[in-house]
Parts: sequence; C-alpha cells; structure tokens
Amino acid sequence: MLRIEPLGVNVSLRTLAYDALKKAIMEMDIYGHEQPIRLDERQLSQGLGVSRTPIREAITLLEQEGFVRSVPRRGIFVVRKTKAEILETITVWAALESMAARLACTAASDKDLKGLRKLYGSENDPDGADVNDYSQKNIAFHQTVIRLGGNSLIVDLAQNLILHMRAIRAVSVRQEGRLETSRREHAGIIAALEERDADRAELLVREHTLGLAAHVERHGVFPE
Repeated sequence: MLRIEPLGVNVSLRTLAYDALKKAIMEMDIYGHEQPIRLDERQLSQGLGVSRTPIREAITLLEQEGFVRSVPRRGIFVVRKTKAEILETITVWAALESMAARLACTAASDKDLKGLRKLYGSENDPDGADVNDYSQKNIAFHQTVIRLGGNSLIVDLAQNLILHMRAIRAVSVRQEGRLETSRREHAGIIAALEERDADRAELLVREHTLGLAAHVERHGVFPE
C-alpha cells in the first residue's frame, strides 16, 4: 500500500509531491505481489491535499528518473523490472559494492568500522531472528558499505539502483534460508573490513551479492 501524508506549503507543491511520492515508492514492496502497481491521480491528490497539477508534474519527474511509466489508456504504473533485468541490476550492484568494500579498507576509519559492527552485529545477532527488522538492516548494511568506500560516484550510481535492490532483498530474505546465509556472510564481510584485507573484502562482497543473483535465478518470481 502506498503510504502518503498531506503536504505543507512552504516549498513548491511539485517538489513536495515529488519527494512524498518518491519516498512512498522507495518504501513499497514492489515485488511482493503479482499485480502491477497503478498510481491513481485522484487518490494521490486527495491523500496529499493538493490539486492534480503538482501530482502530474511530480509524476513526470519520476517517469524521467525511471520510477514510474505511463501506459497509454491504462495509466501510470510503478516500474517493476523483469527477471533478466533484475539479474543485471544485481550484477552491477555487485561490481559497485565490491569496489566500495575494497576502497573502504583504506578509506573507512576505525570508528566507522566499529559502528558497522555495532549496528549490524555478527551472524549470531539475535535481532536477525525478526525478518522484517533484518530486511531493513540488510539494505542499510549494504548502503553503509557503499558509503564507507568514500567514492561519491559509486554512491550516486548505487542510489539509482536502490529502489529495486531494496525490493529484491526484501523478497529474497524470506526465502529458503536466505536470512541465515546473509547474516553469516555479513559477519565475514565485517571481519575482512576490520582486518583491512581489501582482496578478501572485495571478494566476499562480490560473492555475497552474486549469491543473491543465483538465489533469484532459482527462486525469484518476477514480471517477464
């Protein structure tokens, strides 16, 4: 369900509508069900408390960024990738994050890595038992590794993929022991970063993400 809140009036309504809709889409489980996700201008207008004009302007911006697409005579839909496109997305993410992990071995401070350990724990972290909580921690872990690499272009490129990576991981973590595998592999990645072992950190991150691709290949049910 798309969660939206009424908007204020201190910033342009188009900008506010854009920010609210983008945030709502980012938080959606876009692969959690089979039916396409259609955006209704009238409902969005009522939910945000504005006219349809800023809604349409915001949707135009979102379409330019690839978050939504317009289908003639059918409406506006949240973009969902095909299985082949998802596998490509995961592969690109693997390249970006593995390089970020290599860079983080030099760029990240000891304080940064202690923070990573504190936030995401070890493979025996009891918080990992809650799937919903872990799903949020999971994507935050990967975003943190990207950030700790200290390369702003990698951060920007990864941000363009985060909508689908977040949704893909949210689905997969609930399937066939993926949560336990993820926790164990995260612990190994943190250890490699703490040891400043760039080769091992890069390898573990790449294998971890490509393991997600293999899992999606076997179990993923996505639009064709």
